[in-house]
Amino acid sequence: MGVKIEVPVGSPFTIHNIPFGVISTQGNPKPRCATAIGDYAIDLAIYAQHGFLSDSVGSSAVELLSQPSLNAFSAFDYSVRKAVRDGLITNITNGSIPEDSLIKLDEVTMHLPFQIGGFSDFYCSLEHVQNCTPLSKEPSIPTNWYYAPSAYNGRISSIVPSPQPIRRPRGVSFGPNGKPIYGPSLGLDYELEMGFFVSKPVKHGTELDINEADQHIFGFVLLNDWSSRDLQLFEMRPLGPFNGKSFGTSISPWVVTMDALRPYRCAPNTKQDPPPFDHLKWPTEEDATFDIKLEIELIRDGKTHSLATSNLRYLYWTPFQQIAHQASAMSGLNIGDLLGTGTISGSGVDSDGKKAELGCLLEANQAGTKDLELVDGTRMQWLNDGDEVVLKAWCGDKKGEGAWFGFGECRGKILPAPQ
Repeated sequence: MGVKIEVPVGSPFTIHNIPFGVISTQGNPKPRCATAIGDYAIDLAIYAQHGFLSDSVGSSAVELLSQPSLNAFSAFDYSVRKAVRDGLITNITNGSIPEDSLIKLDEVTMHLPFQIGGFSDFYCSLEHVQNCTPLSKEPSIPTNWYYAPSAYNGRISSIVPSPQPIRRPRGVSFGPNGKPIYGPSLGLDYELEMGFFVSKPVKHGTELDINEADQHIFGFVLLNDWSSRDLQLFEMRPLGPFNGKSFGTSISPWVVTMDALRPYRCAPNTKQDPPPFDHLKWPTEEDATFDIKLEIELIRDGKTHSLATSNLRYLYWTPFQQIAHQASAMSGLNIGDLLGTGTISGSGVDSDGKKAELGCLLEANQAGTKDLELVDGTRMQWLNDGDEVVLKAWCGDKKGEGAWFGFGECRGKILPAPQ
């Protein structure tokens, strides 16, 4: 018998969402595929046992959705994945979801949604670059930044699902007298980003037509590419960041699909000048990116502080341009590859005229030269042990009566460096 699911007010997992992820439970510790609605996860393997997916996925549905990642499901044609999501929406609406497939969200353990084979992190927010360039002692933004999306290849082994904690790294930095020292990082920072997963591979030796870029993206997650600014400063010359950027990357575990995001396609906030090369030209400006609202919270000593807001549409180089440019080197892309958008900052200010859309502490504290004053009057520069950073995102007006949904949380707590 099916169950009618009520979605509590404020739940990010509304009927307009239907994200995909990988869960396990104490009673069944084997990771398997699931979706979320309201306060529940729907175990898709059990859902498939009731025959709901036989028409779309076929006889292998149970085995496919019992896998510990979404890679096999993502390999299906878009039309199949859309039929699965559409069927879930219909059955949730009609109260036809089997009761034995429902698990309370507070009883599940979340895992990485994909088996990730590659990770790239971009540097594509104009406001972020404008704020950071003077801090790096550069006279101006490098010319190349305006001609192609900037990025570096990250480390897969340090990508973790929220709410797994992050341990403060050790490394080499410049001491007070300028002499290199080794020890725990003293400049720990967060970065407000989004990430997106490749759903359709690009064969090595071939390029990706940007007109088809959205067909190669399964969906989006929140992403916090934790940074150690003192280690990063030591490493920046001559080859750029290394251990200062590779010790931890947190992602929200539920992947919001391109179908859910379709109503929120929009034009970017900034017009590109000079015009992009042909391999980076999206055909229509009005659907070139997404209107996704972002927020950063800090939990320190039991108090929650709102640090900043932002929006994905602020990116100068859009996700479609990012994936097309990465593939333009003909290096190939595989299912489950993760691309990070880079820190997303904006130019907005609060009622006091202070910048309110800064995506990292480096911008807010001017590379550690100024204190950041919290609402309660306390001051901070970098993250302390025990601090917890929470990234949030949503589409639509969550205070209104229209359709809206959220991404869940990307949460991470800082643990002390090893003794």
